[in-house]
Amino acid sequence: MTDRLAVLAALADPHRLALVDALADGDLSPGQLAARAELSSSLLAHHLRVLEDAGVVTRRRSDADGRRSYLTLAWSPLVAAALDGDRAGDAPRPARVLFTCTANSARSQLAAAMLGARRIVPVASAGTAPAARIHPLALDELGRRGLEPVALAPAALDATREPGDLVIAVCDLAYEDCGGDLHWSIPDPVAEGTSRAFAAAFDALEPRVTRLAATLASSL
Repeated sequence: MTDRLAVLAALADPHRLALVDALADGDLSPGQLAARAELSSSLLAHHLRVLEDAGVVTRRRSDADGRRSYLTLAWSPLVAAALDGDRAGDAPRPARVLFTCTANSARSQLAAAMLGARRIVPVASAGTAPAARIHPLALDELGRRGLEPVALAPAALDATREPGDLVIAVCDLAYEDCGGDLHWSIPDPVAEGTSRAFAAAFDALEPRVTRLAATLASSL
């Protein structure tokens, strides 16, 4: 009950709710969030402190550059219910969604399989330095969830990216090297190399993919 009250109290402010909406589509650095929200650094810091204390927003260091940090939502049912659903139809539907990471062997494969199973738009994935094969634990996790990869092997980003793609970088290295329309700062499960880490990566991606699918389904 105390945790629920803290979350509800944190969300009961128009500025904080706007910050949560801004983070719903992708993770942002504090500077990016400040620019989008048009808040002073001191006011942003105050609202972020409230959101972090309530467990609504978390902060993690970039895997590419430890001097950077990214803010991300903690996707609890209360937070998901508070998000602005009217924003979904604001943008036209992209020709394709392209998920990127470094090796294209784990995170981008998981995300692509999740969204591809919805059959809303064409989906692909690629890597800035593609591995020779999809990681066996990624295949195991997809199989456990009843999903299949959208491609048989990793692909190179330069050869895969097309005009009209909505590019979503699911790792910090790919985002900071090559950019993207959206950024989801997901820890690399290959670094730990356990089934638990791959399950955690899937769970971190799932609410984001679910929101993206709803956005795409309602877009013109």
